Amino acid sequence: MIIRPETPSDAGTIGTITTDAFARAPHASGTEAAIVERLRRAGALTLSLVAEEDGTVVGHVGFSEVRVDGRDVGWLALGPIAVRPDRQGRGIGAALVREGLARVRAAGARGVVLVGDPAYYGRFGFDADPRLAMPGVPARYVLALSFAGPPPAGTLAHHEAFAVPAG
Repeated sequence: MIIRPETPSDAGTIGTITTDAFARAPHASGTEAAIVERLRRAGALTLSLVAEEDGTVVGHVGFSEVRVDGRDVGWLALGPIAVRPDRQGRGIGAALVREGLARVRAAGARGVVLVGDPAYYGRFGFDADPRLAMPGVPARYVLALSFAGPPPAGTLAHHEAFAVPAG
């Protein structure tokens, strides 16, 4: 498996993988593929990586700017992340997370936040931080990983591309 930056020809496959990966997820909104596409169109994917096996894209992770109380604090949001359903449970998602974190850290990000399962993301160093909040999301699922100093305090806001109506 190789992990590489997305290319323009990967967009359709990323959309399909994302739709398929979230189709049965209980926490899914059904908007995940649209979020990735809207981030891409807005030029807001700070980093977009794919996992490829034998020339076939099997997973994707995106990172985009996140604001805290309306301010750019040098932090990024991880997600959406998706792995083709028939390839899940084989470490592809973990490899995408690790590689993505290494790349954004090397590029100067101060930290990364996400909304996700603390049991899964804790193994990468993410932890809930009561100083960070996201409207409508229980605090235990708002996770942060600091690279430089303590996490900022305040209300998180993803890029406007995340505001895709469900339906």
